[in-house]
Amino acid sequence: MKLARLRRAPAARLRLIRLKPRSTVALIVASLVGLLAFAWPLFFHTSQAGASAIGHTTDAPWLFVLLLPLLVGVVLAELSESGIDAKVISLLGMLAAVGTALRALGPGTAGLEPGFFLLVLAGRAFGAGFGFVLGAVSLLGGALITGGVGPWMPFQMFACAWVGCLAGLLPRFGGRLELLILAAYSLVSGILYGVIMNLWFWPYATFGSDFSFVPGDALAPNLHRYFLFVVATSLGWDIPRGILCAALVLVLGRPVLTAFRRTSRKAAFAAPVTFDATEQTLDPPPRPRMSESTPTVESRSTDG
Repeated sequence: MKLARLRRAPAARLRLIRLKPRSTVALIVASLVGLLAFAWPLFFHTSQAGASAIGHTTDAPWLFVLLLPLLVGVVLAELSESGIDAKVISLLGMLAAVGTALRALGPGTAGLEPGFFLLVLAGRAFGAGFGFVLGAVSLLGGALITGGVGPWMPFQMFACAWVGCLAGLLPRFGGRLELLILAAYSLVSGILYGVIMNLWFWPYATFGSDFSFVPGDALAPNLHRYFLFVVATSLGWDIPRGILCAALVLVLGRPVLTAFRRTSRKAAFAAPVTFDATEQTLDPPPRPRMSESTPTVESRSTDG
């Protein structure tokens, strides 16, 4: 009789959404489209101006048409490569609901957004693919709950997706060093999130000659004006976001990471399964022997 012994990979190596070839291509294409959506006004002259330009009335519909199917494409690619199953989708939905609730508690007032630390820790524990999808989905849910639906929403989705994705690509460390690295990353990502998000409207708005985008000018002078604009306006919102995220990681990072990793270990998400076929001959159980002192039915009938 052949018995199959199930062996699972160590919990430290588990990734809920593995970046396999198809999903990697889908993720790269989606990120490139997102980067192009943010940065194209810096390289190409646009005729948009005024309120219609800030509202992205011309390109926002096309951006939705491109970005959302690409995000779905990442998930479909994972499904086709068996990188996602029902357990992963259920956990993703649960964490997205938690992220949505955290965003409703702090929808960016004074830059304080506690939901960022969840993206960092989930991306760290479950991998870059999971972090990318969680960031986009939780932002979408938070926008629907808080009424933050607008032309800025796809830009926010990709910015949050990159926060979770890059957290899963950080070097592997353990102990206190891991928390320090995650806290430093949280501080930097919280600031860079605001820096990147300003690009969705800055090229179309007017803030004075020293802070405004000049169409047709060289890239370096425009980046200098953008730097001055960020320092003068949004940095006061971005730094509190990064500090809050880093503080939450330092305070709650260890228990939350332990819970995430215990969950992945018990559920064994994406664990490769190997079978060792071992020959084990099991002797059949001995048949019960009839005792000589015990009369049979026939003997009883004969004696009677």
